[in-house]
Amino acid sequence: MHAGEQTVLRDIVLVGGGHSHVVVLRRFAMRPLPGVRLTVICTDTHTPYSGMLPGYIAGHYSYDEVHIDLRRLAEFAGARYFREQVVGLDREQRKLLCAHRPPLAYDRLSINIGSMPAVNQVEGAAEHAIPVKPIRRFNERWLALLERVRQHAGVTTIAVVGAGAGGVELTLAMQYRLRKELRLLGRDPDELRFHLFSAAREILPTHNARVRRAFEQVLVERAVVVHCDAEVRAVGSGLLRTAHGETLATDEIVWVTQAGGAPWLRDTGLALDGSGFIQVRDSLQSVSDPLIFAAGDCAAMVDQPLEKAGVFAVRQGRPLADNLRRSVLEQPLRAYHPQARWLALISTGDRYAVASRGALHTAGAWVWRWKDWIDRRFMTRFNDLPAPAVAMAKPQRGHSAVPLDAAESTQAISAIAMRCGGCGAKVGATVLSRAMAAVHPLERDDVLIGLHAPDDAAVVRMPPGKAMVHTVDFFRAFIDDPWQFGRIAANHALGDIFAMGAEAQSATAIATVPPGLESKVEETLFQMMSGAIEVLNEAGCALVGGHSGEGSELALGFAINGLIDEGLAGVMCKGGMRPGDLLVLSKPIGTGTLFAAHARLQAKGRWIDAALLSMDQSSQLAASCLREHAATACTDLTGFGLLGHLVEMTRASGVDAEIDLAVLPILDGAAETSAAGMLSSLQPANLRLRRALRDQEPARSHPNYALLFDPQTAGGLLASVPAERASACVAALRSLGYQKAVCIGRVLPTADDLAPIRLKL
Repeated sequence: MHAGEQTVLRDIVLVGGGHSHVVVLRRFAMRPLPGVRLTVICTDTHTPYSGMLPGYIAGHYSYDEVHIDLRRLAEFAGARYFREQVVGLDREQRKLLCAHRPPLAYDRLSINIGSMPAVNQVEGAAEHAIPVKPIRRFNERWLALLERVRQHAGVTTIAVVGAGAGGVELTLAMQYRLRKELRLLGRDPDELRFHLFSAAREILPTHNARVRRAFEQVLVERAVVVHCDAEVRAVGSGLLRTAHGETLATDEIVWVTQAGGAPWLRDTGLALDGSGFIQVRDSLQSVSDPLIFAAGDCAAMVDQPLEKAGVFAVRQGRPLADNLRRSVLEQPLRAYHPQARWLALISTGDRYAVASRGALHTAGAWVWRWKDWIDRRFMTRFNDLPAPAVAMAKPQRGHSAVPLDAAESTQAISAIAMRCGGCGAKVGATVLSRAMAAVHPLERDDVLIGLHAPDDAAVVRMPPGKAMVHTVDFFRAFIDDPWQFGRIAANHALGDIFAMGAEAQSATAIATVPPGLESKVEETLFQMMSGAIEVLNEAGCALVGGHSGEGSELALGFAINGLIDEGLAGVMCKGGMRPGDLLVLSKPIGTGTLFAAHARLQAKGRWIDAALLSMDQSSQLAASCLREHAATACTDLTGFGLLGHLVEMTRASGVDAEIDLAVLPILDGAAETSAAGMLSSLQPANLRLRRALRDQEPARSHPNYALLFDPQTAGGLLASVPAERASACVAALRSLGYQKAVCIGRVLPTADDLAPIRLKL
């Protein structure tokens, strides 16, 4: 169920996308709790499944096969997904502290962020070694190492520090893949040298002797030099040194040692163990804060210490979900009882694995196939998601078993009752004032009366020699992150101002917030307006007032004033295009189809991440760049799509135009979702403009054809630039961060054909 479709009474916030939390999301998807909203906050949209990572490194799996798409899973579960880094915790105010956005309120908090290799405990390791976690950064370094080995002629020496199951598996997987790559290049695989360092007197110290012997034999056969009782004490550029004084010159050092808790946990006041992990009871509840839970590697059970193994994180998911539910309902919590023995299936790089459980041991290719079947079956639960229509049982609006105090009960009854219209639909003055008091709009000298001295209307001075540009934009939320939505809504509204070549001066806001508990309405309004005001402030635009009201869906818009020269010097209008000009587009297209696919759970999370980054990018610098390069006409791409806006420009200019379909900048994934027929609801209306295309029949089969009609949100600027300046303009745009800026066509003289747009294939 979409987070905005129910009255929110309590917020459960999940920090991290570890194995326990993906199980929590799946269980809440199958059995939602009315009145309870889940939010996932994580730095990485694609969370890896640790059991398949060695297979990925060895080349047996693709990236998507070993990663769970958190954004899709959250959408499936009706949860909000915030891509953000948590840096602290304010337990008194019950707020998470974030690196790039305002603090986030919670009623219950669960932490499942894994562990961090202890590189800071060894001299030089943080600077010169590759920690295996976080996995995203390790993968980036691994791909770079792959390419470096391909390009480097001669011997490459790689050291792996840590000889537990993870270190041994990773060593053999890397060796297998790199040797294969060298063979494909016709080079000698023996150019590779691998060294494995163990601080203990043996490898795999937590496994039985038969398992250890099996891997010792494999390592010898693979010519991996094993250094036991060899604690690494210092790391430098291209070398490491052990406690016994042994040194090794190496080209790469991979760090897979015993890890510790995230540094920010130390300042939370939560009870931690000696390694910095959160101490929890058998219920997975923090021993020092009943509102906070933890699971996986970042948790330390005080009564039943556990090895840091993925199997426990997975098994903790179900009791964690149940206890989060029970905690919100104020019911007694249940204990999690970990298994005394567990099965470990450890691969040897090739399609062969060793099974280890207590004193038991077996091995073979069949063990790897067994492991592969188990792993793929697990991943299917989280990546093969049913269609939204049958995704989950939907709780009835307003029906909740969540205990409320007297004030909350009154507010909840009001939230689900028949709501008033007119001014009775406004957000309460107290809620509004509290939310707005926490944000800080820019102050300008030419704003005489604004939010700093609220009145019935703002008063803004018009500077001498300036004329006013006025525009308005408003739309409902298309993502569940109110802060991100606020930023994009502000960027979208400012686009018209920048496209005209104007300076943004002042803005008034129109905000719609779903009714609910005052605390939840206030938090939503605060998050949304915080994001919007950040963008307005960056643009030099002062928020001077606005209006807020209740509605079924979150929505935001702005009326914005801008300033231009009253003689219209430097103004960029739609009607200035000249034959011979080249068409420059500053941003890629495809937001309409991507978010249509996202609503159907068919878009990859990284596609949506990239689209949001593009929508979040201001067009202010692009507009200045276009003016510097003598742009003759300009507009911003919004709901009418590329073709619709270009037709407006040609009509206003009395010219025709040509678009080169092959060079259109397309957002990642947009071609795939468009080809699959996942299109915006506005697409059919935009499609009527195909009558503006000449000889369109040959172009219909082109993969970019449908994207001509794709509606854009916070899209880029489309401008005509003199041909002799277009290349320099594109280069300048790219240097300013508009990496996909490109010339997409040219302006033509008017032809006899009634259709003004020609397509080049």
